[in-house]
Amino acid sequence: MTIKGTFQLASDNVDVIIDGNNIMFMQDGVITTLDGLRISKSGVVKEFPDLENDEEWKKKGLERLKEHIKTFDTQDKKLDYVKKELIKFGYTALYFQKAGFRPQRFQ
Repeated sequence: MTIKGTFQLASDNVDVIIDGNNIMFMQDGVITTLDGLRISKSGVVKEFPDLENDEEWKKKGLERLKEHIKTFDTQDKKLDYVKKELIKFGYTALYFQKAGFRPQRFQ
């Protein structure tokens, strides 16, 4: 079952779609996977200090993130993880919606 979360940063809305272990981000009709995210080396090194001098820091950091996301049992837990990460960057959690159900406000 697919679950979607809607987040806001300033006047921009971002939808996060979780389908199994696939996480997609949609903004202004453009959809990207985790591979399409812009990530900073400093952020990757903060999470994974061993990648500081690695030339493939971005690729390895994304692989580790994907593996971490797979450790969550349910899509609800995956959405909760994404929510906590986005809130760190100033996003406001607005709504979530499970496939076939009405949208609900985040608690």
